[in-house]
Amino acid sequence: MSSPLPASRPTSLPRWALRRRINQWWELRHTPHDTLTLTQRNVYILPTPAGLAFAALLLLLLLASINDQLSLGYLLTFLLAGSGLASMHATHGTLRGLTLHLRPVNPTFAGQPALLELRLTNPGAQRHGIGLRLAGHEHAHDITWTDAQALTQTSARLSFLPERRGLQPVPALRAETRFPLGLFGVWTIWRPAAQVLVYPRPEDQAPPLPASSALHGHTGSSRASSGGEYEGVRAYQRGDPLKLVVWKKAAQALQTGGELVSRDTSTSVSHELWLDYGHCAGLDPEQRLSRLTAWLLRAQDLGLDYGLRLPGTELAPGQGELHQRECLRALALWGFAA
Repeated sequence: MSSPLPASRPTSLPRWALRRRINQWWELRHTPHDTLTLTQRNVYILPTPAGLAFAALLLLLLLASINDQLSLGYLLTFLLAGSGLASMHATHGTLRGLTLHLRPVNPTFAGQPALLELRLTNPGAQRHGIGLRLAGHEHAHDITWTDAQALTQTSARLSFLPERRGLQPVPALRAETRFPLGLFGVWTIWRPAAQVLVYPRPEDQAPPLPASSALHGHTGSSRASSGGEYEGVRAYQRGDPLKLVVWKKAAQALQTGGELVSRDTSTSVSHELWLDYGHCAGLDPEQRLSRLTAWLLRAQDLGLDYGLRLPGTELAPGQGELHQRECLRALALWGFAA
């Protein structure tokens, strides 16, 4: 006869998992908006541990006053109780009425902080001790404290660390305060609707740029060898036109004390540099995108014309910040459904 199976024991979730589920349920109850006005419907209040201890102290004072018939004891008890009720109203009013607004988030690279700039609009008197942080982050060093100036806007900054590329939602935010006495904690949960574009993480030690091909019959501003080193520049000479000065190198020269350089148009030949997905054979897709990102940043820093080829996507050679953003966006979103 087969032995009976042991009865299954009910498994209990760890505290961190239970808290995470509660936070997720709580966040889903809030509709995403980039602007949130705090009212009685979305501002919550509970006593803090200090507030509970204060209430226990009031109860002891009240029992002692009743037992000994102390008139001054009654006076002290109700005076402290009134102060606690007044602090509850003041704490709740610190957040109530504020308007929170999230400005557009600039793109960043995977593994680098994404900066969130918040605007707090205060329609009333000055408010103190307002803490802002990512929802679910309980550490004290994760909180940004600020004061909302009267009848004006106040800026505050937060950051979070995206770990993967693509369009990432901005995490839920939490505003809180315990001002003025710390007896009550007031907070709100805010789910912004904004997203942040995260570029692939550049490869730390990428190999030299791939070889470029010459375009016969055309002149250009740079020349490349098969090893990825770009020529076509010389030391600046008095009388050189300003358009021939390599200004990106000039900024480095001012910082390091180096010399200015000019493009050598007499010997330069136009080259076509393609950053091709196929140049990264032997790597997995994410590593290929990481290498292409590193090459793109290097080509941009050298002031070169470069194009980008990905499976199903091709961007013609160009240069400048707009071209760089287009290429980085293509790398960030490649492989995701439109």
